[in-house]
Amino acid sequence: MNDPRASFVVLASVAAVMLTYVNPAMAHAGTGLAGGFGAGFAHPFGGMDHLLAMVSVGLWGAVLGEPLVYLLPMVFPGVMVLGAVLGMVGVPLPPVEWGIALSVCTLGLCVACALRPGVGMAMIVVAAFGLFHGYAHGKELPSAADPVGYSTGFVLATGSLHVFGIGLGLAARWPRGMLALRAVGIGIAVTGVHFIVQATRA
Repeated sequence: MNDPRASFVVLASVAAVMLTYVNPAMAHAGTGLAGGFGAGFAHPFGGMDHLLAMVSVGLWGAVLGEPLVYLLPMVFPGVMVLGAVLGMVGVPLPPVEWGIALSVCTLGLCVACALRPGVGMAMIVVAAFGLFHGYAHGKELPSAADPVGYSTGFVLATGSLHVFGIGLGLAARWPRGMLALRAVGIGIAVTGVHFIVQATRA
């Protein structure tokens, strides 16, 4: 059964991203990348916005249970690859920094509130945010020393962070474990608000 709170959060986030289309500044674009597989694998661990979003996907999947505990960690990196392709060919998107910041805040809220939307809705929100994360790195890939190796490392690191989030999510099975996970979700969401404030100043 769909949770109306989940639908509100998802729709509000998508609307906010679209409204920011009037100012398509992207702080991630054009920063340049060096190295190959190793650099790609290490990259998500060096950016708190990416790291928290990827862990949150696994956390939320664990909270939702089957089949989403398996589907969400497949949808995010899969659509992230599509986003990278769009970034490389220069297809315009709303401001990527806003999309990434909103992904952290929204996914944190989903965990904090233990939102349980339908399977389709959960996959849509994760796919939308995966698109922005992939796009940011697609804009950078042409300057990488080894774009294929870098991309492979980045995708594998993303998967490992999803698995880590799922592992943390197993705490929900313990006494008061769900309460602890909700506290983690609140912390992630608050950090996402900080990223949104930074995006407004970019």
